[in-house]
Amino acid sequence: MNLSVDWNSVFVPAIGLAEIVVRGSLMYLGLFVVLRFMARRQAGHFGPADLLVIVLIADAAQNGLGKEYSSVTEGLALVLTIVAWEYLLDWMAWRFPATRPYLKPPSLTLIRDGRLIPQHLRKEMITEDELKSQLREQSVDNYEDIKLATLEGDGRLSVLKRQSV
Repeated sequence: MNLSVDWNSVFVPAIGLAEIVVRGSLMYLGLFVVLRFMARRQAGHFGPADLLVIVLIADAAQNGLGKEYSSVTEGLALVLTIVAWEYLLDWMAWRFPATRPYLKPPSLTLIRDGRLIPQHLRKEMITEDELKSQLREQSVDNYEDIKLATLEGDGRLSVLKRQSV
């Protein structure tokens, strides 16, 4: 039984750190663009098919990240690159309001004054049954009880009920 550790292979990168940063940046930004324009409902509730898509995207993205890296330094450089891009894009959306429409999906009105907006359901591929299920979770039985229901950019459904008279 060999208990020795090859410290050189643990910490010394086999490929350049700049290449790792470039590959990580390109993959993150590419996936960001793809996921930014996916239907929002998938962000709010994951079904088995949604989970499968995420796993397959992660596996495909791994191939684009380059040669198999084996050192801790390479792994940390890649993780830090991805986290840095996530932070930078969040900061840009917060600091520069003009970038928000490109970085964050806007909310979409599904029901206004008790009336369903079918073209918005079609746009997000939400069935009426799925919408009714979400409304029941918020203790709403009828569309008429709703002043405004919007699908938020993160996939959550927000509902403003009509005031009781």
